[in-house]
Amino acid sequence: MKKILVALGLASSIALSAQTQAREVTFSTELLDYGGEGAYMALYLTDAAGAYQGTLWVAGEKTKYYKHLSGWARGSRLNPAEYDGLTGASITSGRTLKITLDLDDSLIDSGHEIRIDTAVEDMRDNRADVAVPLTTEGSGIPVSGRGYVRSFRYDF
Repeated sequence: MKKILVALGLASSIALSAQTQAREVTFSTELLDYGGEGAYMALYLTDAAGAYQGTLWVAGEKTKYYKHLSGWARGSRLNPAEYDGLTGASITSGRTLKITLDLDDSLIDSGHEIRIDTAVEDMRDNRADVAVPLTTEGSGIPVSGRGYVRSFRYDF
């Protein structure tokens, strides 16, 4: 009986600690009025050395265009199993994509960076249109992109 109680206590503490280790983060990406087709966009994480760590969201459902999101495509190796369910429609000119995800607290203030690659049919592709450190201090502060992104921010 004591072993069962110890096991239940341990399982409960692991479950509670797992719940407290995630933080809800809202990502808002506003696109410029660029006058073209809908934009494909990959929102992903890299580590302190710039190595790909994982996909947060992919906007645009036709996988044949994912190769144009070159930084993300190279890192993810275009593994559909990894980002299955993390996709939505492409984003049109001048619109805003807002998504809310749970991120592990260990990713924040640890040197990880949020990156966004963008591409529009018959227009320029932008590797790391946005590249911003994932920090507590950066929460709520908008940054400008280098391509189709007018403004990007994340909020805890």
